[in-house]
Amino acid sequence: MSVWELFSLPFMQRALLAAVFTGVAAPAVGTFLVQRRLALMGDGIGHVAVTGVALGLVTGIAPTWTAVLVATAGAVTIEIIRERGATNGDVALALLFYGGLAGGVLLSGIGGESAVTLQQYLFGSITTLSPSDVLVTMGLAVAVVVLCVGLAPQLFAVAQDQEFARVAGLRVRFYNVLVAVLAAVSVTVAMRTVGLLLVSALMVVPVATAQQLTRSFRGTFLLAMGLGTLASVGGLVAATFASYRASVSPGPAIVVAALAGYLMAWPIGALLRRRARLREPFSHLPDIEAEHEPIDRHPHQHGPGCGHLAVPHDDHVDYVHDGHRHAVHEGHYDEH
Repeated sequence: MSVWELFSLPFMQRALLAAVFTGVAAPAVGTFLVQRRLALMGDGIGHVAVTGVALGLVTGIAPTWTAVLVATAGAVTIEIIRERGATNGDVALALLFYGGLAGGVLLSGIGGESAVTLQQYLFGSITTLSPSDVLVTMGLAVAVVVLCVGLAPQLFAVAQDQEFARVAGLRVRFYNVLVAVLAAVSVTVAMRTVGLLLVSALMVVPVATAQQLTRSFRGTFLLAMGLGTLASVGGLVAATFASYRASVSPGPAIVVAALAGYLMAWPIGALLRRRARLREPFSHLPDIEAEHEPIDRHPHQHGPGCGHLAVPHDDHVDYVHDGHRHAVHEGHYDEH
C-alpha cells in the first residue's frame, strides 16, 4: 500500500491531524520548561494524569477532560512546591508522581477496566482516535500554541530571569502557574499520541535539538515546533509501515524519531559552536597589551572573497589561515 492510499483511510487522516497538532503544541510549552530547567516536569505531570484517566474510565466521563482537571491540579501543586523550595520538596514531588501513577492503576482495577484500556493512554494509541477525540486534541493544542506565542515575551522574561521580571512589573507567580497549566494541557493533548509515560520526550527532545542549531530563543522556539511536527508525522508513518512486518506502536516510534533527530543535529551543532568561537574577537582573553609578531612574507593575499574566515578585531579585520589569525599592518602581516 502506498503512502497516499494509506492516508486516504479515515482513521489515518485522524491520526495525522492529531500528530501534527501534538507535534506543534508539546515543544511550544516545552521550550519554556527547558529554559527554566524543568525538563522533567512533563514526565511528572504525566504520572499524575494517569489518575485522571482512570477516574474518567471509572465514572464514565470522557478521560480527556478528567485528565485535564487532575493534571492541572497536579501541575499547580508541583509549581507551589517548587516555588517554596522546601528542604523536602523533592520528596514531596516524588510522592506526588508515584502516587498519581499508582492511584491510576488502582482506580482502573477497581472499576474493572482492563490493562489494555489503560495502556492506550500510557503508551499512546493514535490510530484509534475518534472524530471527537481529534477535535478535542486540536482545540486544546490551538489554545496552548496561541497562549505560548501571544505571551512569549512575558513567559521568556520570567523563565530567563525572575528577579528582572519582578522589577519590570510582571506577575511572576501568575506566569509560572500558567506555564504549569499549559504543560498539563499539553500532556493531555499528547497522551493519546505518544502516551503519558513518553510525553515528556516530545516536549523536551525537539527543544534540545533546536538548541543545537540556533542561537536565539525565538529561533529555538520556532524550530522546536517544526521539529516536533516532523518527528510526530515521521514516527507515525514509519510505525505504520513497520507494522506490516512487526508490532510497532506509533508512540514509541515518534519518540525514537525525535531522538534520532537530536543525534543527527548534535555534530552539526558542535561544528556551529566551534565556528562561533572562532568568530569571537578574543573576548575570552584578559585585557592586556599583546605584542604582534610581524611576518615579512605571507603566501596568500587576504581580502574580501578570499575564502578565509574573517574575524572583526577592534578597528581592523583578522583572517584565519592555517590555524593562525593574520592582520594587514603597514605592508606586512601581524600574526596573532
